[in-house]
Formats: sequence, C-alpha cells, structure tokens
Amino acid sequence: MDMHTVVVGTSGTTADDVIAVARGTARIEISKAALDAVSAARRVIDDLAAKPEPVYGVSTGFGALAVRHISPGLRAQLQRNIVRSHAAGMGPRVEREVVRALMFLRLKTLASGRTGVRPVVVETMAALLNAGITPVVHEYGSLGCSGDLAPLSHCALALMGEGEAEGPDGTVRPAAELLAEHGIGPVELREKEGLALLNGTDGMLGMLIMACADLARLFTVADVTAALSLEALLGTDRVLAPELHAIRPHPGQAASAANMLRVLAGSGLTGHHQDDAPRVQDAYSIRCAPQVAGAGRDTLGHARLVAERELASAVDNPVVLPDGRVESNGNFHGAPVAYVLDFLAVAAADLASIAERRTDRLLDKNRSHGLPPFLAGDPGVDSGLMIAQYTQAALVSEMKRLAVPASVDSIPSSAMQEDHVSMGWSAARKLRTAVDGLARVLAVELVAATRGIELRQGLRPAPASRAVLAAVRRAGVEGPGEDRYLAPDLAAADAFVRSGELIEAVESVTGPLD
Repeated sequence: MDMHTVVVGTSGTTADDVIAVARGTARIEISKAALDAVSAARRVIDDLAAKPEPVYGVSTGFGALAVRHISPGLRAQLQRNIVRSHAAGMGPRVEREVVRALMFLRLKTLASGRTGVRPVVVETMAALLNAGITPVVHEYGSLGCSGDLAPLSHCALALMGEGEAEGPDGTVRPAAELLAEHGIGPVELREKEGLALLNGTDGMLGMLIMACADLARLFTVADVTAALSLEALLGTDRVLAPELHAIRPHPGQAASAANMLRVLAGSGLTGHHQDDAPRVQDAYSIRCAPQVAGAGRDTLGHARLVAERELASAVDNPVVLPDGRVESNGNFHGAPVAYVLDFLAVAAADLASIAERRTDRLLDKNRSHGLPPFLAGDPGVDSGLMIAQYTQAALVSEMKRLAVPASVDSIPSSAMQEDHVSMGWSAARKLRTAVDGLARVLAVELVAATRGIELRQGLRPAPASRAVLAAVRRAGVEGPGEDRYLAPDLAAADAFVRSGELIEAVESVTGPLD
C-alpha cells in the first residue's frame, strides 16, 4: 500500500483509513481542530478534579470500586494502577494488524474531544503508530464490555513506557527501549486518562472492518468459483437470468447472479443438461448459488452499516458532552458490533458449506455428468482430489462450529457490577478464523472446478474461464494428470484467491464485477 497521510479529526474516521493504518504504511496526523477540542474537554476535567465532589473516573475508583473517593495525591497512581492491573491478558499474541487497528480506533475516539484526555496522550498514541511500535496484546482478556479492557490496557501500558512491544523490525523488546530509540517520551497519566485509554470497542471494531474487506473479496471469489463449477458440471446458466432475480429483489442475490452470468458469457459448456443424461434442473448447490452468496452479501452490507456508525462514535465512559457536562453511560457495550460479527460467521460458514457441496459433486462420478472419479488421471491408481475434499470438509466443519454465536454467551464480572457483557472480542477472533477457512475452501473449489473444465475435452469454456485457467496455472496450480504432492497446489490456489489475482483474471475479460 502506498504511503499516505491519514488526518484524524473530531468526527470519526473511515474503514479505508483503518485498513491503511492497520495493514499499510499510512502516517497519522492530528488536526488542529481535534487538538483544540481535546484541550477544551481537558479543561472541563481539570475543573471537576479541583472540586470536592466525587466524579466517576476522575476522582473515584472504577467498576465495583467506584464508591471510593480518591484524594488528589493518589489520582496519578490510580490512573497508572488501572492500566497495570487491567493489562492482564493471556495466551498467544494478537496479530500486528489487529493491534494497530485497535490503537488507531482508540486514537480516533481520544481525538473526538469527548474523553477528557490531554493533547499529549493523543499525540503520543499517534507517535507510537507512526514509529511502527506495536504493543504485545494477548488473545484472552476482553469480555467486550467496558471496552476491550485487557487488549487496550496492554496498549496503554506501552504508552506509559512499560510492558513489551514489537519494534518496526519485528523484534519484541521492552516498550521503554523502543520509545527511547524513537524519541518518544512516556506519558504520565493524570485524572481520567487511564480510564479513557481502556473504554472502547476498538479491538472488535478493527477486526470487523478488516473482516468486511476480506469477505467483500471472497464473496466475489465465490461467485467465480460457483460459475466455474457450473461450467465443469455442464449446468445451465438460464437460472441466472436477471428477470428471475428481479422478482425476488434482494440486491445481493441479483449481484451474485450477474457476476456468475458475466463469467459464463460465451461458454461452450453450459446448456448441456439435456444431452446424454438429461436433467430438468441442476442441484441446489449450483442452482441456488446466487441466493446463498447473495444473502451473505446483504449480511455484509448490514455489517458495514454498523461499522460506519461505530466509526462515527465516541465510545468512552464517562464522556464530556458539548455543553460541558460529564456523564456516565453504557456506550462501551459491544452488542451492536458483536451481533454482526456473529452474523458474518454464519454467512461465511454457509457459503463454505455450499462450495464444498459443489466440490463433492465434481468428484463423484455418479453426479458429475461424465467426469472421471475424483478428477483422477487413472482412477484407482490415482486418487485425484479425493483428500483435497477431505481437507475442505474439515474446514467447513470447523466453520460451522465457529458460527455458534458468542454474543449470547454473557458472563458476569466485576462483582456483578458488569453483569451483562457482549463477548464481541471473542466473536471477532472466531470470525477471523472463519474468514481464513472460507478462503481455503474456495481455493479447493477453484482447483476442482478448473480441473473439471480442462477434462471437458472438445468443449470450449467461456473467455473469462480461460483467463482464470491460464492465470491459475501461472500461479503454480497444476492441471489434470497423475497424482503428485498436492499440498503445494492447494497453497498456491489459496494465495491466488487471497491476493485478488483470481478476480483480476476474470475482470480482464468481463470488466468490473460487483
């Protein structure tokens, strides 16, 4: 991704900016308007801190300990302590892109002028991101309520010059050393600032945004592989006619059908369902491909809407309102994000399931309409793609388990003060695994469908299909023939799917797909 600058203001950010920072090399600048708004909100907090009346997060403890009024001399220690004690994650390290998305989204809220932190906190967070310093964050520690607490705490710890972080070279070292090397001074937290660094849905939102980007590509890939499977099975493309989808006007369904129709334009393999073994209709996994993939597309559209709303939000507790009031709230609850994370895992699992059924049909000589068993060179001597389908089936089975919603599994915490939580972080973590699984499942379908098309000797595939065949062979996926070490072929197909090269090959013929 090309270097460019993302300017953070008071009104949120965009999904493209999140991805540019998380996965790319974009640099961050804080607008003057944002710094002015941050300074104004801080003056409100300073005024409240000087008063004798207790204010949650400013001069009290936290959670179930909020009943204690904290004297001015202990407040800096209070803010340090909340970060240190909440940095209690366990398990494997979370991916660098997730941590960078999490930090950038917390920065977005800090810059809104609704959290009451000082400008130095905002500027230091941006400096860490620009320096490529990535705090070590662990898999477990967030219940998705009161924010992604442990993950955000590990990031805040690095801001204080404590804990561990990964440097730009990928080496994990003490955060204090990395800050010093880049000329970044550690932040000494004051009233409200420790709390403001922890109270957000930033981890789950970052993972949602990246999953949406990945799934948008994979839904298009699924349209292509479904079209190739239809072609390899000598199916009919008449079920893709726009007038059929107009009478059931789901936009995702129409888009998927249109994509498949573009891929199949000019095919010499379609329409043979009335030849040697007449079929009135193709199987559901072929005929209903646009309905299933289209429902997933519409689910993705809803998830993006939720993400856009969350990107425009300032999530903290308490917040500084425009009229100067400081009010407690429950906006840190992750339910809106958790629901769509779970919903996307369902859609991904179902899309993988229908793709696996098409693959199985291609390999079964009783249902493949003339293709050799398992698409093998010499069936019996060769096993062909038999075990590739096993791998695909194992992935689909796991994805079905991952589709069980996390967001209904609330578990109480903080001495029953936080008695209903979203589990949105867990929903996001399993969705990442599901997205990876979907890419692999579609890669196996691609291997099977292209091999099936090549075995239809004497019939000319569609121009778009021929472009895919040429591109996938250049990518290192071999065609029909005797058995060989298959894992490298599957890995090459997986990389081909993820890179966008499959879509590029099709669009070189069809023009832009939906």
